[in-house]
Amino acid sequence: MLKRYHQTVGITFRAVDACVIAGVWILSYWGRFYLPVIEVTKGFPAFAKYAALTPLIVILWQIVFSSAKLYQSQRMLRRTHEAFLVLRAHSFAMLLFISLTFLFAEYQYSRGVMLYFGCLGAVALLTLRLGVRNFLRSIRRKGYNLRHALIVGEGPAVETLIWKLKKFPEIGIAVLGVVAPPESNATEVQGAPVLGRFADLPRILGTKKPDQILIALPRRHADDLDSILNQLKDETVEIQLVPDIQDYVTLGCAVEDFDGMPIVKLNDSPLDGIGAALKRITDFVLGTLGLLFLFPVLAFVAILVKLTSRGPIFYAQERCGLDGRSFRMWKFRSMRVDAEEKTGAVWAKKDDDRRTPIGTFLRATSIDELPQLWNVVRGEMSLVGPRPERPVFVDKFRGEVPHYMLRHKVKAGITGWAQVNGWRGDTSLEQRIECDLYYIRNWSYTLDLKILWMTVWKGFVNKNAY
Repeated sequence: MLKRYHQTVGITFRAVDACVIAGVWILSYWGRFYLPVIEVTKGFPAFAKYAALTPLIVILWQIVFSSAKLYQSQRMLRRTHEAFLVLRAHSFAMLLFISLTFLFAEYQYSRGVMLYFGCLGAVALLTLRLGVRNFLRSIRRKGYNLRHALIVGEGPAVETLIWKLKKFPEIGIAVLGVVAPPESNATEVQGAPVLGRFADLPRILGTKKPDQILIALPRRHADDLDSILNQLKDETVEIQLVPDIQDYVTLGCAVEDFDGMPIVKLNDSPLDGIGAALKRITDFVLGTLGLLFLFPVLAFVAILVKLTSRGPIFYAQERCGLDGRSFRMWKFRSMRVDAEEKTGAVWAKKDDDRRTPIGTFLRATSIDELPQLWNVVRGEMSLVGPRPERPVFVDKFRGEVPHYMLRHKVKAGITGWAQVNGWRGDTSLEQRIECDLYYIRNWSYTLDLKILWMTVWKGFVNKNAY
């Protein structure tokens, strides 16, 4: 259903984007030197120097947009979200283009042309891409180039399926109606008429002649699947199964083909392949550089910790990381050595009297977390990810907070989406988990860079850090 749509639209968008990028690059040269907003003072460069770059620019943008999965996404996107993804990929391609021309080109290209190209390119890419989608929606709403589907089943899966097909009319699938279970009394589902019961399927196929059949049976009707497929075995109509697994899907799901055997993956981590490798390389490089450049600060803080309280400089605490495995997380000691001798494992609270003289400052500024760069270099943590929790709290929260353990599908981080949005310390655990799951569902390399940038400006000092 979506594969055919994305293949067609993907090819269309590749062609549109290539034409846009090439056209805007030429237009930027013309606009800068023949319609100058700012006076040209260094002469008019040869057009051939700029035109020669056009194929390379198109290839670079195609590579970046493909890497951002703008041509092969298996999800339907809201237009606002698609616009964000396009702008993000375009900005990254611009930065890469400017870097490459600065490093390798002997000729210095006009900064004005670059500025025109970046701004006009963003506007043109968004306008034409969204224009194509709106055009597809328009012609499909008018009934052109539609495929007609018959839905077999009932319940939330059928209702959601019909709702989504109506929400994204550009897919080009019109619902003829629903074939319901024998005991159903429904006459319509989400505006689609109920055409009959399971036993009426051959008759309905003969009269309605659908292009495809979508089978979305609730789990309690799983036994009916054999009889339904048996009625369809001699039909040429396209058949697709929609498994009733929505209750178990939090992070997402995907289907793999294992030598002809379909395997549905539930709540799979998005961090695999080149994405995981790139994240690990970034963690190692930045973690190592962080330890080297911050060494004077780390040494100074270590001296302060030693001089202001009795006990070791560092504090190693057992935490749960990737796949729930335990590791020793390092911090500058900010509390008394006997802080939990009487209370056991408890969360820190405001005005906690267990803190050392320097501990209040260390915790308020998150400087006590800096030794975790060593955990990052070792591969036990990442720079960005859900904050790791102690096993005693993990055992407690996994039975109280829905989907709590899914946050362990990725490595724990020094900073994360929850932390830069203010959910740290003694704040809503549910909101923190929601932020963690959002991060995992929407992970991308650029999201990690965004969180690191936000951490620099507002992630270290927080009113709930105590």
